[in-house]
Amino acid sequence: MKIVCYLRVSTAKQGLSGLGLDAQREAVEEYARVTGAQIIATFTETESGKLNTRPQLEQALHLSKVTGATLVIAKLDRLSRNAAFLLTMRDAGVKFIAADMPQANELTIGIMALVAQQEREAISKRTKEALQAAKRRGQVLGNPNGAAALHRASRGNAAGLEVIKAKASQHALNLKPVIESLQGVGITSLGAVAAALNERGMLTPRGGKWHKSSVSNLLSRIS
Repeated sequence: MKIVCYLRVSTAKQGLSGLGLDAQREAVEEYARVTGAQIIATFTETESGKLNTRPQLEQALHLSKVTGATLVIAKLDRLSRNAAFLLTMRDAGVKFIAADMPQANELTIGIMALVAQQEREAISKRTKEALQAAKRRGQVLGNPNGAAALHRASRGNAAGLEVIKAKASQHALNLKPVIESLQGVGITSLGAVAAALNERGMLTPRGGKWHKSSVSNLLSRIS
C-alpha cells in the first residue's frame, strides 16, 4: 500500500521549532511500519485549524488521487475542527486514515467531525461571552485608533481588497500544478474543471465549492 503523509501545526513558531511535527511523523511512520506501507511523499502545513484553505493539503489530496495512495494523518483533529471540512474530506474520493484510529469508518469520522465542530463552537461562544463581560465592566477592547489611522492613510477598503486579491493569487499559484494535470488528461471545460476540483476536495480561496465562474477567475489569475 502507498501512503501520503500529511502533517500540520497551528503556528509558524511551532513549524520552525518542529514542536508537534516529530510526534506526528513518528505516528505515521509507525503506522507504515506496522502495515508494511510505503510513504511516497510527506506534506507539512503550518496554519490555523480554523482556516479551510490549505495548499499543502490540496497537494497531498491531489497526489493521493492520481496515485491511488491513502492519505494518512497522525490524528483526526490535525485536519480541522470544522465539521463541514472534515465531512468534505470524507467524501472527497480520497481514502484517508488517522494513525491513532485506523479502524475508524465513515460513520465514526462523521460523528467525530460533529463533536469537533461542537467543541469549536463552544470555544467561540465562551470567547464572545468573555468579551461581552469585559465590555459591561467598561473595558475598552481593541485599538481605538486603528480605524482612524487607516482612514487617515486612505487605505481602509483598498487595503482590504489588496489582501483578498493577494490571497486569491497565491491560491491560484498553489493550484496551478493541479490545473495543468487536469488539462493534461483532457479536462479543460470550466464545468469539468469545477467538478474535478470539487471531487478532489479542493476549495476556493474563500473555502467554498468551485463553479464555472470561480474556475474562470482561477484560470485568469494563473495565466
